[in-house]
Amino acid sequence: MILIPNDDYCIVPDACVLIPMPLCATFLYLAEAPSLFRMAWSDQIFTEIRRGLTGPRFGYTEAQAERRLKTMNRVFPEALHTLPPGLVEGITGLPDPDDRHVVALAIHARANEIVTQNIRHFPEEALAPHNINLLSPDDFLIHQYQLDPQTVLYKLDRQAAEIRKQRADILGSLQRSVPNFCKVCSGQR
Repeated sequence: MILIPNDDYCIVPDACVLIPMPLCATFLYLAEAPSLFRMAWSDQIFTEIRRGLTGPRFGYTEAQAERRLKTMNRVFPEALHTLPPGLVEGITGLPDPDDRHVVALAIHARANEIVTQNIRHFPEEALAPHNINLLSPDDFLIHQYQLDPQTVLYKLDRQAAEIRKQRADILGSLQRSVPNFCKVCSGQR
């Protein structure tokens, strides 16, 4: 796998990456210029995010969830992709057919990678014919740090400053989702 720090490198973050606000915010900050990668999402992923945000675990109102999704689209208008008819139905080899839209989006967006907490949902034999890699958010963020540690730390500091916090606070909020990334970034100046 070759990871290059630029906006030619495209990822499809699964809904599980974009639902928890600290993790979502970190991915969004890293995708802002100067970007380490670009993201692709679809209405189907937004439907999953909306359902997750308004569910009992996160408790957002419909208006709060909608505001967040609209903001994401406003800041990254190029990230929204409309899948052509028939593409989703043509995806095979996944344990859960409801995940086909994620692979279809990766193909349509010419993404290099799907980033998800649900690794077992995307078997390698289903992705390999399409030259799509799969990483957990933890592994993906560690790769980004290895490519450009200064930019990653700068963006974590910016993310913290936006909410009047310190980098350590951001890393603390990410600890459950991406513990190894937090370990790599802790203590760095």
